[in-house]
Amino acid sequence: MNQKGVLSGKRAGSVTVSVRQAGREASYDVDIEGKKKVAIDAGHQLHSDSSTEPVGPGSSTRKAKVAGGATGVATGVPEYQLNLDVAKKLRKELLDRGYEVYMVRSKNNVNISNKKRAVKANKSGSDIYIRIHGDSSSSSSVSGASALYPSKSNPYVSKLSKKSYKLSKAIIDSYCEETGIKNRGCIVRDDLTGTNWSKIPVTLIEMGFMSNSAEDRKMQKKQFQTRMASGMADGIDVYFGY
Repeated sequence: MNQKGVLSGKRAGSVTVSVRQAGREASYDVDIEGKKKVAIDAGHQLHSDSSTEPVGPGSSTRKAKVAGGATGVATGVPEYQLNLDVAKKLRKELLDRGYEVYMVRSKNNVNISNKKRAVKANKSGSDIYIRIHGDSSSSSSVSGASALYPSKSNPYVSKLSKKSYKLSKAIIDSYCEETGIKNRGCIVRDDLTGTNWSKIPVTLIEMGFMSNSAEDRKMQKKQFQTRMASGMADGIDVYFGY
């Protein structure tokens, strides 16, 4: 006999399951439910773009399309490279866990504004949007990671605030638990173009301070980057309830 069923698994699709009981064999057509789709943006790019764009839909306030980003104070590695390195590791980790992944960029030599990045994520069919960045401060002693999300009074994406906070908290808590990096918590930011143009729950993860020598060196170690990606993926699992 044939019966329809649902099986939760890592990949979406259909399979036929055969069951033998008391000398009889039954075949079942089973639909496997895949996991969610995640859009990942590795912040910045090889060359900045100082031309401007609206900070949000209908806004008269304009900001540079892509800022230059930070540079590791100890390693000299540019932020755009760190962001892409970790983004690629997060992609692999999520694929291994059964997620679908959309990468806004997969190389450094691109020219994609923050607005366009959000639009690409919106059009990708993704369920959430993860923006990956490195932090910087004028004080070399400042350290830690944070997650930036839109407030409930954000003039562009207020309806995303609650879910974006949930996403931000899940990721930053899991990330800091896995890496041991100081948890600076979730911070409201309503001035981020890439966030304000999003139509799906969004968070910007500041992974650590590139202006802090110890943190900069740590974040450049490949094995540590794997832990960074694993921590973020753990948080995404928490957000979706896996």
